[in-house]
Amino acid sequence: MTIPAERLDQITHRFAELEARMASGTLEGDAFVQASRDYAELEPVAKIAAQVKAMRAELPDLEAMLADPEMKAMAEEELASIREALPEAERQLAVAMLPRDSADVKPAMLEIRAGTGGDEAALFAGDLYRMYERYAAERGWKVEPVSMSASEVGGFKEIVANVTGTGVFAKLKFESGVHRVQRVPETESGGRIHTSAATVAVLPEPDAVDVQIDPTELKIDTYRASGAGGQHVNTTDSAIRITHLPTGTVVTCQDGRSQHKNREKAMQVLRARLYEAQREATQGAEAEARKAMVGSGDRSERIRTYNYPQGRVTDHRIGLTLHKLPEIVAGPGLGELIDALIAEDEAKRLAALAE
Repeated sequence: MTIPAERLDQITHRFAELEARMASGTLEGDAFVQASRDYAELEPVAKIAAQVKAMRAELPDLEAMLADPEMKAMAEEELASIREALPEAERQLAVAMLPRDSADVKPAMLEIRAGTGGDEAALFAGDLYRMYERYAAERGWKVEPVSMSASEVGGFKEIVANVTGTGVFAKLKFESGVHRVQRVPETESGGRIHTSAATVAVLPEPDAVDVQIDPTELKIDTYRASGAGGQHVNTTDSAIRITHLPTGTVVTCQDGRSQHKNREKAMQVLRARLYEAQREATQGAEAEARKAMVGSGDRSERIRTYNYPQGRVTDHRIGLTLHKLPEIVAGPGLGELIDALIAEDEAKRLAALAE
């Protein structure tokens, strides 16, 4: 996709204006925050635009040099280099100019629930959580559990965690959906392969201004926390259930021993779910498609399969199979899958613009 020269001029002019405003020292409060966000968003686009402009400007000069016998060899070499590099730079610029999801820069709420498969599904949910934990650690993100319900055999019936860092939602949003595992459980004496599933949901975590919650529209119940047993099970009514009456959204949190902390964490999850509901309402068909990806947790509704006997992971949405299961489950290898999903999304949006 070739970007018109006038559009490149607009980008560089706008970026120069923002640089001047930021350097003026006259911006304060909300104006400074907004200008800083605009600058951070436009900077990578402006850099690529400057590279494209420079390469385009060099072409006629180099072509003119072809007439000079002494300069011809050098000019041909430079021309070949630029003509090879320019299409990729143009593509990168087109991708950088694609409309951005405003939630991409936000932290995320990661929710993993065991689906079909009983105890093995809970163990798989635990494996997925640790995979995301290690992937996050590699990127310098912080993962903080908000609420969890451990299973008796290990793993989780359900776990909710807050993930903070740079570009969290942009990277993790395509993980929403049903993940399926095929492997021989440790408890299986006959060596038969079992299929289990877990549901992953990734929700952008809103700022305080994104979601306004009226306290009078909340029903808050306290109850005694339950667990898999042992000395850490609460003996006080510290668990919290919050119902948002207008939408019927229910959030529970029983992870901490403090009622205040559980309430704080439950409100955090509630804000994320209400924010996602707002986004779905405003983004129409695209949001509906994303919501449908999450599914019910039934193993037939899968976006990805982790096949242990064959050591492979297949993402069914883009038809990509990687024979790198240990690296992916260990965390670092997950990046290759995520990058492929992002690239496919960018390609589809570029194709839509070109139509």
